[in-house]
Amino acid sequence: MKKLVIFDLDGTLLNTIADLAHSTNYALNKLGYPTHEIEKYNFMVGNGIDKLFERALPEGEKSKENVLRVRKEFVPYYDIHNADDSRPYPGIPELLSYLQDAGIQITVASNKYQAATQKLIDHYFPEIHFTAVFGQREGIKVKPDPTVVFDILEVAKVTKEEVLYVGDSGVDMQTAANAGVTVCGVTWGFRPRAELEEFSPQYIVDTAEEIKRLIL
Repeated sequence: MKKLVIFDLDGTLLNTIADLAHSTNYALNKLGYPTHEIEKYNFMVGNGIDKLFERALPEGEKSKENVLRVRKEFVPYYDIHNADDSRPYPGIPELLSYLQDAGIQITVASNKYQAATQKLIDHYFPEIHFTAVFGQREGIKVKPDPTVVFDILEVAKVTKEEVLYVGDSGVDMQTAANAGVTVCGVTWGFRPRAELEEFSPQYIVDTAEEIKRLIL
């Protein structure tokens, strides 16, 4: 039986794509750049917001300076609008309550910047106690670097064998592999099943309900 579950946030616990898309489009538009359809953002997110902006910027405009300009417009807007259209995926609130009642530690490892990660968790899951909520933190490498997993293990005081990592992208599958923990891919997120399968995770599930059985 697992004692700790590490969840990715975007595409795993919450469907945040519309708010991320609208906020990035707002910033791009403000700076005079073309915007993108919401669906296109499924393949831009996952590696932190700087990489999101780099992918969203037109060819020839992807400089570090332009990424910072987009970031400056995006962050204040997203901080206000990050819960406009975002919603938990079906079965997620029930799964988190079930894990909490079963005495299993619940944590979050996200590449979303720390302030927004914490705000969304507090907003959507106020009844759930998370042992650790880690977003993108200054000076810490983003996933698929395994540092965030090791930091969670230290806080939770569990071994790698007692962990299940749950995520929706190749980045998550790589993160878990790099950390040496069991991983479960979910098919309801931003990326297709084929991307998960490329990394040969131990498990792939189609519903939150299935995760309960993996834990036990």
